[in-house]
Amino acid sequence: ACRRQAGKIEQEMNIKKIAEKAKLASYKISCLLECEKNDILARIADEIHKRSKEIIQENKKDLEYGEKIGLSSALMDRLLLDEKRINGIVEGIKNIINLPDPIGEIYDTKRVKSGLVVGKMRVPLGVIGIIYEARPNVTADAFSLCFKSGNSCILKGGIEAKNSNKYLISIIKDILSDYGLSDSVFYIEGREVVKKLALQDKYIDCIILRGGKALIDAIGEGAKVPIIAHGEGICHVYIDSECFLGMAEEIAFNAKVQRPGVCNAMETLLVHKDVARKILPPLVIRLKSSGCEIRGCEKTREICPDVIAITEADWRTEYLALILSIKIVSSLDDAIEHINHYGSHHSDAIVTNSYTNAMKFLRMVDSSSVYVNASTRFTDGGEFGLGAEIGISTQKLHARGPMGLKELTSSKFIIFGDGQIRK
Repeated sequence: ACRRQAGKIEQEMNIKKIAEKAKLASYKISCLLECEKNDILARIADEIHKRSKEIIQENKKDLEYGEKIGLSSALMDRLLLDEKRINGIVEGIKNIINLPDPIGEIYDTKRVKSGLVVGKMRVPLGVIGIIYEARPNVTADAFSLCFKSGNSCILKGGIEAKNSNKYLISIIKDILSDYGLSDSVFYIEGREVVKKLALQDKYIDCIILRGGKALIDAIGEGAKVPIIAHGEGICHVYIDSECFLGMAEEIAFNAKVQRPGVCNAMETLLVHKDVARKILPPLVIRLKSSGCEIRGCEKTREICPDVIAITEADWRTEYLALILSIKIVSSLDDAIEHINHYGSHHSDAIVTNSYTNAMKFLRMVDSSSVYVNASTRFTDGGEFGLGAEIGISTQKLHARGPMGLKELTSSKFIIFGDGQIRK
């Protein structure tokens, strides 16, 4: 018992030391010029490209482990790194290099009645902890976004990707050590360690949680460090009574099938009753031919009898697989009510020809990304022109939606005077 307690204390001390080192490193990064940060990121991108074969070998160990523990095909797809995806990692870093550095930007300046010029300056958050799922490409994206925005980071990926993640971190730290910046990134393991991390409010400025409700509840409860949640993606597509049916079919099919194991894939399809009999039979056949299991409400099953009966739990489920729930609704208001009640505030879309209905949907659906006539699959930092993203915030403070460089910054007021004193 004494040894266990000693080990627990040592673990807590190690986390505290890591957090303290990351904090000190963050001051160094915040002083770097944009060209210096870009040069370092370029070297990291080149080294990842050169060592792609070694990365793939490490990733094979993770894939073998994933098969051993029975990961679904969708989750195995998220875990996979091949030449194409490593090239994507490299391109992602290069995209971040090409983005303007937000640090030091001065904005919202105005002269007030005292004669002072008051404005804001964009500054780094400081130290960011990032807890994410078994997607090793996130390791490179997260570090690069944090580094470019002047932040240190402490990363914890899913155990399924530990070999890939550790190897990528070793490449990054090798380059950083040449500049005395190796403490700009740390990689930690274990859920209990993360809970200790969430107590280090003296050194860590925020923790970004990418995962389901269970993870968010487990880490967020008792945390002293502010939490930004990348929650579940229970995403919807609503097919309105006024729409081009061909467009609606293509959007719905893409939103579900193109890559079902990611958070911006559609999980529930809502269809207006006036078009249900026209669109559902061919769409269901097409979805099933792609291996998709369909679960539907009673009205859906009247039109497509071979659809599985829905349960209440289905409306609240992020499948991350080729499974789709379908509900026929009586009106736009019913669709909006369903989305706001069962959704996760991630990404939701309407397919419509009606400007009035489109604008009502945009105003009333309480989600971080709301679409008109497009697939939810576009909710992604790269697709939104952010270069990459560190997560998709499904809350409202301090960021919402895909989090790029600017979302990893804060601001401070800066004031210019010429001798003013307050009377």
